[in-house]
Amino acid sequence: MSDPTPVFDDLRDESEELDRLVAGSSPHQWALPTPAPHWTVAHQIAHLAWTDHSALLSVTDAGAFNGLVEKALQAPATFVDDGADEGARLPSAELLERWRTGRAALDRALRASVPGTRFPWYGPPMSGASMATGRLMETWAHGQDIADALGVVRTPTDRLRHVVRIGVRTRDFAFGAHGLTAPAEEFRVEILAPSGDLWTYGPEDAPQRVTAPALDFCLLVTQRANRADVAVTAEGPDADRWLDIAQAFAGPPGDGRPPKQEDAE
Repeated sequence: MSDPTPVFDDLRDESEELDRLVAGSSPHQWALPTPAPHWTVAHQIAHLAWTDHSALLSVTDAGAFNGLVEKALQAPATFVDDGADEGARLPSAELLERWRTGRAALDRALRASVPGTRFPWYGPPMSGASMATGRLMETWAHGQDIADALGVVRTPTDRLRHVVRIGVRTRDFAFGAHGLTAPAEEFRVEILAPSGDLWTYGPEDAPQRVTAPALDFCLLVTQRANRADVAVTAEGPDADRWLDIAQAFAGPPGDGRPPKQEDAE
């Protein structure tokens, strides 16, 4: 069983980087709209705080977490937005402190958990390492929305390997979410890391292939950029179709983002 500590450390570092980005923001900046419809910078942080709290309950109090699941089932179309709306109404300093306190508590709980233990979630149960990976993916993706709203260009790091891994592993889920049968064969996926390393997945001789820089692949699979605006290439019809529907997140397919040229028109 692999040591989950590195992903816990990377989640902490990803969160701290985003914290530094928003900590010095003015009330006006907290209220700026982000690319996510109807969500401000405050909504993005509120969502992360809300989801971290859900994850904490999953790890420490399964009964209380099941109560959250029941509430979600009662309002499946709105429960995510409702949680973000509630937090976004708080003063920015209070919201920031809520996020900091919650994510620190989750970090402690994950590190104290028994490796291999599986915790309940809104989808299938997951290990502590998988939960931290999912939290990192969301932190990075919502952080991208915030950076876009603030006009900040972030420097990508090799922490993106966790987002890439989820993006690759959710290939079949993306097909199923669109009512499509997933391809039977594996694809070869080759991703150029920010450090210059090459991350590879799937058989080296697979006829269908995807190649991309890590940042571009992550922007695509988290639906933070349109395919037309990223340097992600496919060889083979199924691989090409995947890039049109890829999603690294659970739930129904998102609407994605329009191409940048459309934004400029």
